[in-house]
Order: sequence, then structure tokens, then C-alpha cells
Amino acid sequence: MKKSEWLAPAGLITLSLVPVLAGSMRLTELAGGGTVTAENARFFESPIPVVVHIVASSVFLVLGALQFAPSLRRRRWHRIAGRVLVPAGLLSALSALWMTLFYALPAVNGVVMFAMRIGFGTAMATFIVVGFLAIRRGDVATHSAWMTRAYAIGLGAGTQVLTFLPWTLAFGAPGQAMHAVLMGAGWVINLAVAEVVIRRRSARDGRASAAPRRSGAVGARLS
Repeated sequence: MKKSEWLAPAGLITLSLVPVLAGSMRLTELAGGGTVTAENARFFESPIPVVVHIVASSVFLVLGALQFAPSLRRRRWHRIAGRVLVPAGLLSALSALWMTLFYALPAVNGVVMFAMRIGFGTAMATFIVVGFLAIRRGDVATHSAWMTRAYAIGLGAGTQVLTFLPWTLAFGAPGQAMHAVLMGAGWVINLAVAEVVIRRRSARDGRASAAPRRSGAVGARLS
């Protein structure tokens, strides 16, 4: 594998470290019987959903980043990893939906934030299912596109750190409305980048498939 092929996976893994490390700290807190506060009481009262979400999301983000390495996509490893990523991604999305619906969320999460969590969580689960069905019928391009979109949503927590940090440093903790804007921005930025990646990949694959046809046409004219 060329070193340049590791740039995208390495960048995605780096971005994933924020939610992965935060999740690890939460698991340590739960396992060690940390102090119960108003902020974390919901996790101690019902730990299974958050544990499932942290573990599934960590697997989905780290293992999913490696799927963006072109050399690995052309090997059997990609298919084996995919069999782990699909259930991990679904568990991540569905547990996020469960927590949104049944946890008592902090006051900063208003109606708009609630709707966004439901919308993006549902979209992530749907994209994974659509991508899975596409690969089952042999449609690699469609599978790749929808799984890329699902990964973009799953990586939202990493990008949201980048949207929150400048605002927090400049103005302090955001209020309810700005909190929703900054959270939504993380998801929207990721999906916009995903669409650029999908379009470039489609154009590259189109050029690669056209080359043999052009070579064949030239050979036919010369024979």
C-alpha cells in the first residue's frame, strides 16, 4: 500500500479519537462506580444503551476509517471488515435513537436538537441498510456511496468538537439555539465532504472503466 493511501484513514482515525476517548472515559466512570451527578445520572440509571453505543461507535469509526484505503477495498479484508461494520453501525445508530427517546437529556438539548438527533440517527441506520442491500445485489458503487454517507453521520461527534471549540473559546458555552446550530454543523459538514468524496470516486471509476473500452475500440479499428 502506498503511504499516500493512509492519509485519509489516518485523518479519519485522528478525528475519531475524540469520541472514542470520551467514550472510554465514560466506560471507566461507569465500571469504576464514579460519582453520580445531574449530568451523568441517566447513564448510571440505564447503562446498557450508552455502553452499547460507545463500543459499537468506536468499532464503526476506527474500522470504518480503514475502508477508505483503496488497497484494502480491493482485498478480502474489506468484505470481512464490512461484516463487522454493518451490525456495529446499526447498533450505534439505534442506541443513539434509544437514548434520545428515553434518556432525560440536558436542558441545552431543545426541540430542534431532539429532532436532529432523531433525523440523523434514522438516516444513519437507513443508509447502512440501503448500502447493505446494494452490496447483496452486487451494486458496489451504490453500496460505497451510502456507507460513506452513514460513516459521515457516525463521525459527527468528532467534527462537532471542531465546530464547538472556536465558539466556546471566543464566547463561552453556547445557549440552546447555538448548541443546536453547532451540533448540526458537524453533521452537515461531514455529509458535504462525503458527497465530494462520492462524486470524485464515481468520476475516477468512470474514467477507469472507459479506458479499456477506448483501448478496445482502437484495437478494433487497427485490426
